[in-house]
This record gives sequence, C-alpha cells and structure tokens, in this order.
Amino acid sequence: MGTMTTCHITAIRYLTLYFPPLFGKLDRVYPIGVFNILEIFLKPWPEASQEAFRIRQQVFIEEQGVPAEMELDEFDPGAQHALVYQGNYCIATARLVHLNPQDAQIGRMAVLQEYRERGVGRALLKRLIHLAGTQGISRLVLHSQVSAIPFYEKVGFVSEGPIYDEAGIPHRNMMLLLPKTTSSFCHP
Repeated sequence: MGTMTTCHITAIRYLTLYFPPLFGKLDRVYPIGVFNILEIFLKPWPEASQEAFRIRQQVFIEEQGVPAEMELDEFDPGAQHALVYQGNYCIATARLVHLNPQDAQIGRMAVLQEYRERGVGRALLKRLIHLAGTQGISRLVLHSQVSAIPFYEKVGFVSEGPIYDEAGIPHRNMMLLLPKTTSSFCHP
C-alpha cells in the first residue's frame, strides 16, 4: 500500500474532526450496517498502475464497453492517483491531472460495483477536491457521464456546454471553483 506521511494523516484527521460539513470523511467511510474502515491513499502512477488499471478495466472496459486502447493515456504518468482500500483490497480509484497552475481535471473515477451507493465515490471525490485546494488549484473540471451529473452536482460541480460523445457514452463537462486557501499543514 502507498504511504502517507504523518503530516498528511494529521491534516486529514484535523479536517474531518473540525470541519466535517466541509470535508466529510476524507480518509474513512462507514457503510451502513457494517463498520468497515476505508482508507484513501495518493500514489504516483508506477505504484498505482496495477490496482488502478484493474478497477478501471472492470468498470470502464467490461461494464461500460469503453475500448481497451482508450483506457490508458498520456496523462496517467503525470497524474496523482487516489486509491480507496478496504483492508488490503483496492475498491476505487480516480486521478488528478494538472492542466496549468490554476486548473486541474479529475478523471478516471471508478468504484467497483459492489461498493457503489455507500459513500465511497463521494469520499474519493472530496479527497481529490481537498488535494487540489492544497495545491493552489482554483478551478476543477471533469468530463461527467450524463448519468453521473447529479452525483457531481451534490458536491458543487456545475454543468458547462453541450452533451457530447466520449467512448460511446454521453458526457458533459462540469466545473467547480475552489476558494482560495492557505494550508497550515503540509506544503508539497
């Protein structure tokens, strides 16, 4: 599993304890009926590739029919990858790609089918939003499948532009403006 520094863990615990309405549970999710602690780790592509691709293959290629040759791209090596674990088993992934000093894109967000509707995706998304904020990003964009637009709207994303086809699936661009923050925790 990837490593988190003591500073990262302290920052996450502080934010989830003192600002839960803003940040939710960034590193732990408690599904209804079962006390399962889920942890989110940030990893570079060489450490994330095997587990991230396994999840993306299952969700995008097998479930949704995305062509296999489209799944891995030139952005993976430079992206920051977030992976959600239940114990030692990776159950979700997403990535943050810096487009320029102010803008970043969240993408390749995938949760294994049996773990959906339990808050895993929301925790993963909030973790990436928080990460972007600590890195000085002021605007996040993403390409949402049309069926997932309500999910992103609940976190504050706003739809932009027309619906278009991406890998045979209707998509729409979404955007979230982040407040300017100065982190007193870890500086990258």
